[in-house]
Amino acid sequence: MTVDARAAARRPIHWAVGGALVVATALVPSAESAAAEQTSEVALRYACPFPSGPEEVDVVVSAVLPTSVRTGEEVRPSQVAVEVDLEPTALARFAELDAATLSAVARLTVRNTVGDTSADASWQDLTAPPVALPGLEGGSLPLTATGDVPTVSFGSPGRATLAPAELALSLSSLTGAGEPTTPPGLDVVCEPAPGQEPELAAITVRGDGDPTAPAPQPSTSDPAPDPAPTRPAEGLSPGAREKIEALTDERLEALEGEDPGSCPIEIPPEWVMTTAETYAAGYANAAKLDGAAALGPAFMKVVLNKRYINDSCASTVDVSSEVNFDYRGRRQLPPTKATFLSYGFMPTTATMTLEQVGPPAAIHTHTVTNTPTYPEETTVTAQLVMRLSDVEVNGVPLDVGPDCRTERPFEQVLRGYGQSYPPAGYLVAYGGTLTGYAHIPPFEGCGVGEDLDPIFTSAISSPGKKADNYTKMTQAPLCVATNPEGPDCPPRVPDPER
Repeated sequence: MTVDARAAARRPIHWAVGGALVVATALVPSAESAAAEQTSEVALRYACPFPSGPEEVDVVVSAVLPTSVRTGEEVRPSQVAVEVDLEPTALARFAELDAATLSAVARLTVRNTVGDTSADASWQDLTAPPVALPGLEGGSLPLTATGDVPTVSFGSPGRATLAPAELALSLSSLTGAGEPTTPPGLDVVCEPAPGQEPELAAITVRGDGDPTAPAPQPSTSDPAPDPAPTRPAEGLSPGAREKIEALTDERLEALEGEDPGSCPIEIPPEWVMTTAETYAAGYANAAKLDGAAALGPAFMKVVLNKRYINDSCASTVDVSSEVNFDYRGRRQLPPTKATFLSYGFMPTTATMTLEQVGPPAAIHTHTVTNTPTYPEETTVTAQLVMRLSDVEVNGVPLDVGPDCRTERPFEQVLRGYGQSYPPAGYLVAYGGTLTGYAHIPPFEGCGVGEDLDPIFTSAISSPGKKADNYTKMTQAPLCVATNPEGPDCPPRVPDPER
């Protein structure tokens, strides 16, 4: 089907369900709503489980934030910095590796609260550049991670607070020649030490009745009324639409000048990016073991709309988001115990843990906008490592050791299909069913005193035989940080489908 570029360019931009429905409450403030700013900072102690043992480290979180906003108006933290001061004992591992520099990527959970309602946002991909490690004389090492973070808005008037919570650090070390050390780094998940006041900033959220004066604080005698729970409406605020329409006009002028390369619009992520949370649960078949293992419920932290491309010439919208699993501070699904028939006759029970490695799992949604239903396809791609523990064969414990795992990560690809009008099938915002396959690599590190790798490889692994490992996951609707009082917050656990 041929689409006239000029006609297509004049169509209103379609905000695909893959992202826009869930950022509809992330309002871009207009000029008259600009508020005074405050530079906020909080110094905290964090408890971190380093290989050398538990350590408490000094952490300073800072950001520039507005002093007041209206209900529904976005809060956009700027100049965000997380400074971590690592003591010599925490650096001992890197000294043993002959590391010359250390860098970090930080992920900070921030709890946003107004009244009795709270929602967690993930300030992730905060990057600290390489810093020279101290010499033999010792000394602490400060790492300062900075970057852009998602926005948040509050639906009720009152005193809103932002408070740092869990801090995850991915530390990377290089030799003097600039090569990665072996091992190349360390992942640490830290928690605030007890007995502290973690509040980073307080913001006055004004009600709709008076656009300038702060609203009365909610109290037990005169509680602020809760808004009726509704799903976010499609579209963005007028301020965001004006910016995007300006981009559309620029593209249209370029098209009239016969520059087809200007047709796709890439929306700046700071206009639309936000965070969300949800759960997913399901089953994974293992044909060699004649059974299926339950997966989840897996808690997922999502960053929506990291890239948003609208191409009216091709009548498509492509949205890229990402997700990290989270189980007690680790990037993994909950361990699950399953019983199978090994080799078709021997009952085997084991605890299986799927760990997420590498970058966050990628979510890509492709929507076709030249049909009334707006069909869309979503692909979720994650890198996983499978670990086995607590193995029993025919009721007898089998000591597989502490590091029985696949020898390399494997790719799990899940796909879902749906439509926007009317909503049906799988949509990122509303959830649904995702299915796919995975190739399980050979195992290594299995056994104490004897090599059990060949046994698990022959019983479980299936390189090149994707049909052996069919996975079906059901995702719940998203609880979005910009709408913490929505009907899908807090996120609920879905019922898995076989």
